[in-house]
Amino acid sequence: MPFPRLRASAAAFVLAVAASAGLLLAPTAHAAPSTEPSRSTAGPFAEPDFAATCVWHEFGEAEKPPWWLLLADPLCVEYSKRDITVDDGGALRFLAAEPARFAVTMLTCHYYQKDHWSVQPTAGATPWVAWDGQYWWDKTTQRAGARLTNFRINGHTAGIGDVVGALRPSFPAFADALSDYGQMAGETGLTVGLPYDPRCGLAR
Repeated sequence: MPFPRLRASAAAFVLAVAASAGLLLAPTAHAAPSTEPSRSTAGPFAEPDFAATCVWHEFGEAEKPPWWLLLADPLCVEYSKRDITVDDGGALRFLAAEPARFAVTMLTCHYYQKDHWSVQPTAGATPWVAWDGQYWWDKTTQRAGARLTNFRINGHTAGIGDVVGALRPSFPAFADALSDYGQMAGETGLTVGLPYDPRCGLAR
């Protein structure tokens, strides 16, 4: 099977999410997600509080953000990364744009990124791997979140949502616990704690 390591990595990611949330240690417990999670624990994915104030900056394939976004706070960006293709130079253009995309995140205390990935050998081929992503951090609350949807490897979905669907007929309690971290096929999401950053202070 092509790219077996991708499948193994996806499985490891799913297990890591479940373990970090404490679900593998207590499969029969299903507590309602807290609206104010501890800064040191993992929890289900949720939108950050500052999302409602986001001014979204959208960028096309291999498009670099302007330098002045380095000063934005909150910084909210959306990237198209679907042309990561070997034979037309798309992969090289993607790699050339990434340093500038990373650089604009360095100063902000509130960051939210959405992106859309597709990696394939040639245009029109089934992607080796593809997903839609959401990633944020809020250093004032010491929280960060990540959510992948439509995650596919060689056309097959992989995520907590797939595990939930497979477990539900035989292990409904475990499936219910996991479902906080992904319900749809190809979906996995969670929030985690961040270390204290003195530049950003703490929310009161």
